[in-house]
Amino acid sequence: MAGPNGRLGSWYGAVPRARGTVALFHGYTSSKSQLLPEAAYFRGLGYNVLLTDFAGSGNSQGYRCTVGYREAADVAAVLRWLQRRPGPVFIYANSMGAVATLRAEAELGVRPTANLLECPYGSMLATAQSRFRSMGVPAFPMANLLVFWGGAANGFNAFALDATAYAARTPTPTLLMWGSVDPRVTRAETDAIFARLAGPKQRQDFPGSGHEPYWRQHEALWQRTVAGFLSEQQ
Repeated sequence: MAGPNGRLGSWYGAVPRARGTVALFHGYTSSKSQLLPEAAYFRGLGYNVLLTDFAGSGNSQGYRCTVGYREAADVAAVLRWLQRRPGPVFIYANSMGAVATLRAEAELGVRPTANLLECPYGSMLATAQSRFRSMGVPAFPMANLLVFWGGAANGFNAFALDATAYAARTPTPTLLMWGSVDPRVTRAETDAIFARLAGPKQRQDFPGSGHEPYWRQHEALWQRTVAGFLSEQQ
C-alpha cells in the first residue's frame, strides 16, 4: 500500500460475510507481526483484518520513527484505503499506534466507525519523562532536551505531540484500555485522555497489567470487553 512516508507493508485477512474490518496498528519498536493474536480474535468475531507496519518498521519503507507524529499519516492512508470498500472500519491500536490514531482523527480528518485504543501516552514530553524515571534518572532537564532535539531532527514540534489535546478533537466512539501497573503510561495520563475524549467513550482497566497486550493476563476480560464494544457499534 502506498503511504505518504513510503510504501507500507500490510497483511489483509478476509472472512466470509464480514461484519466490517479492523485495522490494527502497533506500538513503538514493534511491528504488525506482534498483533497476530489480536487479529485472529477479530477474525473469529467475523471481521476482516488489516495489519500494517508503520513507516520505518517491519517491512515498510523508511527509516524514521516519530513516535506517533508522522505515523498518523500512515493511519490516515490505511483508513482512506479501507473506506473506499464496503462496511464499517474500526481501529485497534496500542501505545504509539493509539497516539497516531488520535492525531490522525484530530488533525488529519479521518473518521473510523470506532476506536479500540490501548495505553496511549499523554504527550511526547510525558512519555520521555516516564522513560527517564524508569531508569532512575531525573527527568528534568534530559527529557525536555530529548524531546526538543528529537523533534528538531525530524522537522516537527515534538512538544505539540499531545494525545490529550487530540482526544478533545476526536468525536469517534472510543474504548480506552490501560494496565494498572504500566510503567510507561501513568493513570493521570490515562485519566486526562479519557476525560477529554469528545465522543461516546468507554474505559477498561486491567489490574496488574503493564505496558503489554492485556489478553496475556486477562484473556477473558479482554475478549469480553472488545467483543462487547464492537457489538454496540453495529
